[in-house]
Amino acid sequence: MAQNEKNTNIIVGVDEKISWGKALLLGMQHVLAMDLYIAPIIIAGLLALDTMNTTFFIQMCFLAAGIATLIQTIGGLRLPVVQGPSYVPIGALAAIGGKLGMGAVFGSLLPGALLIAVLGYPLKWFAKSVKKIIPPLVGGTVIVIVGISLMPSAFNSIYNAPGNVGHNVLIAFVSAAVLIICILLGRKKKGYGTFFRLVSVILAIVAGTITASVFGSVDFSTVKKAAWFSLPSFFPFGKPVFDLQAILTMVFIYLVILIETTGTWFVVSTVTGSELDEKRLNRASVGEGIGCFVGSLFGGTPMTGYSSNAGIIAITGVASRMAIISAGIILIALGLIPKLSAVITCVPEPVIQGIFGVVCVAIVMNGMKVIQHVVIDDRNMMVIGVPILLTIGTIVLPKEILYSVPDFANYILSSGTAVGALATVILNLVIPQEKKKLVATNKESLT
Repeated sequence: MAQNEKNTNIIVGVDEKISWGKALLLGMQHVLAMDLYIAPIIIAGLLALDTMNTTFFIQMCFLAAGIATLIQTIGGLRLPVVQGPSYVPIGALAAIGGKLGMGAVFGSLLPGALLIAVLGYPLKWFAKSVKKIIPPLVGGTVIVIVGISLMPSAFNSIYNAPGNVGHNVLIAFVSAAVLIICILLGRKKKGYGTFFRLVSVILAIVAGTITASVFGSVDFSTVKKAAWFSLPSFFPFGKPVFDLQAILTMVFIYLVILIETTGTWFVVSTVTGSELDEKRLNRASVGEGIGCFVGSLFGGTPMTGYSSNAGIIAITGVASRMAIISAGIILIALGLIPKLSAVITCVPEPVIQGIFGVVCVAIVMNGMKVIQHVVIDDRNMMVIGVPILLTIGTIVLPKEILYSVPDFANYILSSGTAVGALATVILNLVIPQEKKKLVATNKESLT
């Protein structure tokens, strides 16, 4: 895969050192902008967990995300990628847990995680597979699909959040507007421009939270009730149960997640100007697998690289791994200190989702950067356009149809990203290229 051109919007490079104080500030900004706790809340609700177990489940997902982030950033991909709970397996985990119990949920996660790691080393198959089935055309399209599929969830969360709908929309608008203003002010490369770029997300969160407090939408009572410290344990929800059908289902889901997270790696590669060579891709597969495996031991769900954080890198211009390592440390602290995780969950949902909507725009635009040099002929138009169409079709799919299909189909159709990613890969493989273009593509992938 050709090395990306240096991105002139990056002001701090991947391996550049920054002070730990600045790293912690930027790391907290990444954590605050993530809707990290949303996926665990949805899964907990579908599994009918009580309030205490739901809170503990969210903490363990924070802990798993922090561990996976450190593994991936320090020893795996070695690029600024924050790991967090994937939305792709929500339907599958809910179905497995509902039928077989929590033990089967975590029993199904462990083998698939190890398989993902083995694909990187010792087999070294992952990088070769990426070159064959995930060229820039596919990777860029998957990034665009991720951004598009997440946009409706941001709006739905704003409209359905507790409180007055009009107030929620205004809160989200203020948060998004402040972020956009900071981005525009950040175009000035020196002085105040750099300041606004670095702290744009934090300023948006502060402005949105203040606006929410005016409408009485901020409640920190849960922080008082939360404990100061909580030690993790292996398999906190019970001994793992290894059911073959559940394991095979999650192996397939893991492969879909791997396509999703590879799209994120393309985003980060494009934003930072870093090359995704075979060695780095295989290390990334190992990091992904080990991160998911270790996280599952502590009661977390499958982890994936968050495209939203790649969007934040594009917005702030800071690509230093030190900031992401700091984010990993903060996530671990959130998993061990319930009072801290309670503070994060107290930030009103419209604030996070207003910011998240702007981040989705950055994700889509960076996906377009990946495919901007692709010739949009009839074939490539179908490879790009049809998956986007199917993604939107899946998002608006009536719930009664989901309930009427077999479990395996339900798992896939519950995620617009999964449907779009699979469609992109399949169409790119089955629609033949013209011979001249095929030769040119092969030459490009070797450079």
